[in-house]
Amino acid sequence: MGIIATQDGDKDGATALWITAAGRAELRRGGAGLPGTADCRVRTLFGAVSRGTERLVFAGLVPPSEHERMRAPLQEGAFTFPVKYGYSAVGVVESGPEPLRGRTVFCLHPHQDRFRAPPEMLHVVPDEVPPERAVLAPFMETALNTLWDARVEPGDRVGVIGAGLVGCLVATLAARVPGTEVVLVDPSAARRAYLSGWPCAAVAPEDAPSDCDVVIHASGHPSGVTVALGCAGFEARVVEASWFGAAPVEMPLGGAFHARRLEIVSSQVSHVPAHRRARWTTRRRLEKALSLLADPALDQLFSGETPFERLDRDYASILADPGTLCHRIRYPA
Repeated sequence: MGIIATQDGDKDGATALWITAAGRAELRRGGAGLPGTADCRVRTLFGAVSRGTERLVFAGLVPPSEHERMRAPLQEGAFTFPVKYGYSAVGVVESGPEPLRGRTVFCLHPHQDRFRAPPEMLHVVPDEVPPERAVLAPFMETALNTLWDARVEPGDRVGVIGAGLVGCLVATLAARVPGTEVVLVDPSAARRAYLSGWPCAAVAPEDAPSDCDVVIHASGHPSGVTVALGCAGFEARVVEASWFGAAPVEMPLGGAFHARRLEIVSSQVSHVPAHRRARWTTRRRLEKALSLLADPALDQLFSGETPFERLDRDYASILADPGTLCHRIRYPA
């Protein structure tokens, strides 16, 4: 599908991916964003597709009650379509305040080859983090926030259900806590084999532990809820990090659920957990997430890459492929 021209008041040209209807994406030529006196103009180098959330957006499954809460920073359009969505862009600042000019930065921005953004929305990528890996920043931020909600402590037995991108990042962070015993649970034998050498063991649901102190569910599948509850030991904490859109989810709260006195906690990245909110801003949290990406082992989480000029044609298959972890977008030089 070719690039579709649109009218825009911004003289700066840019091409962006727009979801124009459920299951349909197009590359559209338009403006780079509304210019402001202090805005920076960024040329994008790399982006990343968030399969879990973007699949729901692409399918039109964001419930009306969540339309405002689900808006991504600098999103254009609405979930009733058309909508320009996405939240991982790494690029070089071409114009803007002197301290940022020429720097490689991360921004929560939809898939677009050039864009304008206020300086306060840009985060300088640390020198030790290559730009092609820096696109993991929003997913690492989610994993960090999830670990805070889980309150994993030294020596804990931790079960992480779902070896998707966020699940893998949660597991690797939990494994860095001294003395923890972390197990990653996923039904896919291919996914478990792919993660050979990961900082923790990856097992099938039938081999999952049953005495965990903390269980984090990040599979995005309703069946994973049952697995998570089965992994929890007496008075354990079960953290629900998946988001199901408008889909109803059955949770087995009969049997021994009450006798085991299980605690169920929700986790969502839009807010810093209450016990850290007095000291941690979302900016500080994202900067910490960027610094955590200095580990070269994280490159294993990239399951594919697409040139931006093909993204409209490949987008549906990327989101439909259960083997997708992080799919990177490479923008033209």
